[in-house]
Amino acid sequence: MATVLRTYEPRFWDRFYIPALLQGLFITLGRIFKRKDTIQYPESKHVPPEGYRGLHRLNRHEDGRIKCVACEMCATACPAQCISIESSPAPWEEGEERYPVKFEIDLLRCIYCGFCEIACPKDAIDLTEIYDFSDYTRDSLVIDEDGLLKVGDITQTGNVYQRHNRGEKVELPLAR
Repeated sequence: MATVLRTYEPRFWDRFYIPALLQGLFITLGRIFKRKDTIQYPESKHVPPEGYRGLHRLNRHEDGRIKCVACEMCATACPAQCISIESSPAPWEEGEERYPVKFEIDLLRCIYCGFCEIACPKDAIDLTEIYDFSDYTRDSLVIDEDGLLKVGDITQTGNVYQRHNRGEKVELPLAR
């Protein structure tokens, strides 16, 4: 047995154009006098909220070795398939058995969902607050292991944009 849903029946005033126009104008006039949030970019930069997912980074152990064990869990969990990893046996005696020889993320394909961060069993990959990275070629927006480690070194000491707004000189990777 089918269910019959009532459709919208316009009222008498809904059939006229003027009431809808006046309602839109009142909304606009109400917003004109509210405080505007204007940032003088690039002198001061927007500080994203906690939990913002931006540029990736690779983390290191205290002794400086990369935390990644090349298990490829992040590449498997990635819905955009933008992560590529090649592994090799680790040259050191203690610790992990493998490490990544090649670790690349195609930033143009990435959808910044955070699945790679969730899937990593060693907390080796994180998404940082960095949002302003650009370049002129597609190939330069494929970030490799060295670039990811550089991002990790930059972001270990706190929020990059808060430091920038305080006047500290912060060199962002991939920023022009």
